Amino acid sequence: MRVEQAMRRAGEGDGAERAVEDAVRAEADSEVSRRADRDTSRIHWLRDQTARLRKRLPLRRRLAGGLSHGVMSSVAAIAAYLPTQVLGLREGFWAAITAVAVAQTEFGATRSTARDQFTGAAIGGAIGLAAYLTLGPSVPTYAVAVVLAILACWLVNVASACRLAGITATIILLVPHLGPVERMAGSRVLEVGWGVCVAIATVWLVTRVNRWLGVKL
Repeated sequence: MRVEQAMRRAGEGDGAERAVEDAVRAEADSEVSRRADRDTSRIHWLRDQTARLRKRLPLRRRLAGGLSHGVMSSVAAIAAYLPTQVLGLREGFWAAITAVAVAQTEFGATRSTARDQFTGAAIGGAIGLAAYLTLGPSVPTYAVAVVLAILACWLVNVASACRLAGITATIILLVPHLGPVERMAGSRVLEVGWGVCVAIATVWLVTRVNRWLGVKL
């Protein structure tokens, strides 16, 4: 009898400890979620503030910044497009598009955008190709591929690349193409990668020249 009571008390004690542990774990998870929400709100606020400050720049600064950005983007796009035939990339305009999308007036922003562009293209290309080969081209397959591509970007903590991942999956599954789909997917990733490299090199060179000349945008 005493043994049974002792075992019952021990069981009740274990249950209480588990309940406390579950409560502590739930509170920790809730705190992490609250912090994530606060960080997201701060990011949105900082983005809005940056946009407002940029709009308040004097006309001369906006003219200089816009002209510099335009010339740099044009140079990067041409430099990315011209060698594509030699490199065996049949649709070199994707390299030019990527170069324009990546090139920014600040090198740090260019690197961040370049990471997003290449990561999105790689993830979207891989998932789009896998969906095409396993399920075949269809609207439901396309829908699943877009969901998985965006989900994969979130899972690897590069949510900013999810739009390009979805776009790349769209190109693979919806855009008509000649030849094997594997070649098209590989070419798309290579074209984006080439455009990214050219844009980074162009912005890095312009940044170095501006620093040497003492030019501030």
